[in-house]
Amino acid sequence: MKIVVDAMGGDFAPKEIVLGAAQASELYDIDVILVGDEAKIKACLPAKYANNPKISLIHASEVIEMDDHVDAIRNKKDSSLVICANMVRKGEADAMVGVGNTAATMSVATLYIGRIPGIHRPAISTLFPGKTTPSMILDLGAVADCNVDNMVQFSYMGSIYIEKIFNRKNPRVAILSIGEEESKGNELVKQSHQKLKTCPNLNFIGNIEGVQVFDSYADVIVCDGFTGNVLLKASEGLFIFIKDYLKDYLDNHKLLYLPAMGFAPAFKALKKKADYSEYGGAPLLGINGVCIIGHGRSNAKAVCNAVKVAKNCVEVKLVQSIKNAIDELNNN
Repeated sequence: MKIVVDAMGGDFAPKEIVLGAAQASELYDIDVILVGDEAKIKACLPAKYANNPKISLIHASEVIEMDDHVDAIRNKKDSSLVICANMVRKGEADAMVGVGNTAATMSVATLYIGRIPGIHRPAISTLFPGKTTPSMILDLGAVADCNVDNMVQFSYMGSIYIEKIFNRKNPRVAILSIGEEESKGNELVKQSHQKLKTCPNLNFIGNIEGVQVFDSYADVIVCDGFTGNVLLKASEGLFIFIKDYLKDYLDNHKLLYLPAMGFAPAFKALKKKADYSEYGGAPLLGINGVCIIGHGRSNAKAVCNAVKVAKNCVEVKLVQSIKNAIDELNNN
């Protein structure tokens, strides 16, 4: 299996990207192709991996930066990100991983790899921590203005991902709304609710409120990209606020340090559960190939886990499973 990685994307590129990809190659016994500035990649590659035949380099003369406009994907044809997508399209790699500019990664994958036949719009997904198990939420920004068909396709794609990757049979699918009643929500939510009730081979359980997102109430939570992106950023902001508040409070109340140490295991467990690096990255669902998008602040651990996610998606034939489901849905 060959997984191509954009070594130049992300806040900590190329050092953390190169290290994480190299670690993944060793841990999961896969071929990793690092694309980017060859000299910079070699300078970051630890000596123990320098002669590893499973790690190869492809030089790219251009880089799509974090603050580049999405149009850069058309102007920078020799960028590391475009080369990665073209390799997947040509069958030279089984999957790609990018942790840089999210909009550019999504656009590159859509333009160069293409959508699965029958899929109207791809969806950005991610895993949210839950009391017992994480939930997949989509879309997180790919499609700000959705229609009912988009919501239905998101539901099937998310359900298939959770079933295949996490081995959860008959995953529970819910719509994010302002109330559990099917009469609650805007027109998109209400119409989507009615449509999803009639969809075959889908375990639709109704609406879910924001307060239930972290309750492991549903395996898949569907929403339009505008709502999903606001939820994602607000959740990240809340976690940072809680972490910083606790740190500042203890810094200002030194006598509480010792009693607080008793809660250290709980704090550590909470941090791990909410840490994006534990999940690595999430697939851009609906693309006719495996494309994993990671957080822009991904460190080596996150990149390593993102490559692992890519490997899992290839092994379970995720793209083919989505194709089969969409074909069946369109033929009903």
